Amino acid sequence: MSTTPLTGYRLPQKLHPLSLLAQLTSRHATGCLRVFTKTASWSINIEDGKLTYASYSDRLFERLDHHLQRLSQEIPTLNSATRVQMRLMFEPKNEHQSMQYADYQAICWLTSQEYITPAQAETLIYELAKEVLETFLVLKEGNYEFSLEASWDELPKFCYLDLRLLVEYCHKQLQQRQNIQSQVQAGQGSSVLTSTNVRPKKSKTFDKRNTKKSQPGLKKNLYTIACIDDSQTVLNSIKLFLDGNTFAVVTINDPVKALMQILRSKPDLILLDVEMPNLDGYELCSLLRRHSAFKNIPIIMVTGRTGFIDKAKAKMVRSSGYLTKPFTQADLLKIVFKYLD
Repeated sequence: MSTTPLTGYRLPQKLHPLSLLAQLTSRHATGCLRVFTKTASWSINIEDGKLTYASYSDRLFERLDHHLQRLSQEIPTLNSATRVQMRLMFEPKNEHQSMQYADYQAICWLTSQEYITPAQAETLIYELAKEVLETFLVLKEGNYEFSLEASWDELPKFCYLDLRLLVEYCHKQLQQRQNIQSQVQAGQGSSVLTSTNVRPKKSKTFDKRNTKKSQPGLKKNLYTIACIDDSQTVLNSIKLFLDGNTFAVVTINDPVKALMQILRSKPDLILLDVEMPNLDGYELCSLLRRHSAFKNIPIIMVTGRTGFIDKAKAKMVRSSGYLTKPFTQADLLKIVFKYLD
């Protein structure tokens, strides 16, 4: 059932994502909610108040490939050759070449070619939706529009997810992460981690390090973390994950200007994205290491690439560690504490 279109697509305005989604659910709305900021866009497709797909533009196919790589452990046909073929067919080569619902069309293709079953497609869509909604719920400002789209109606649907339950789940996850932030400095990480999705093997190391940081005799009460990434969405996520009472986060989205900004901020640790325009992370890491001020500062490479060649490149430019996207708050805190200890 369609509804009167919602629209906020004029000047940037304050956004209330929870309220917006609640309206659409209560109205049993049908259509596509599109939200735009300066750095990214979100598409949330709804039919009769149920979610059929959710997507956001930042690292679109990297995140899809990450989930398919997980599935490949159970589905041999989802090998690297299949995933590369999929990306060649559907991933836009540049910002001027676009295919509407490219990521969803890729999932449809995988299903039609019987690389995955419709049930596996539903699971994939559910996992992607959780990631998308978590990034959407923290938005404070942007433009939006809600309308019917004929091109979406022509595509097959694999699921009708309960949007209200999904939003409640994602909202709870965000609250738990905020609780982790507030508990870390109090040395109570272990009691919070039992209710999160952190794997047991990781949580032991994570708890030990959190406890260590809460002991007396630490050199600093506030650590400065410099984050260099051309995606403002990623920078916002890192800032959200790192507690303001423990970390001062300096965000830098222009790699060319990064050196001077880092010199001014004098960070205790640097998080450096690998894939950036004009100057990639490996080049920038190499430049930083040549400067006397950064010879011993921990530099963590942040990337969606997981190949041996990429890790070898990171070692060649003398990076301290490697953080794979997409990462959880626990993953981020774990590696940060490792190199600040």
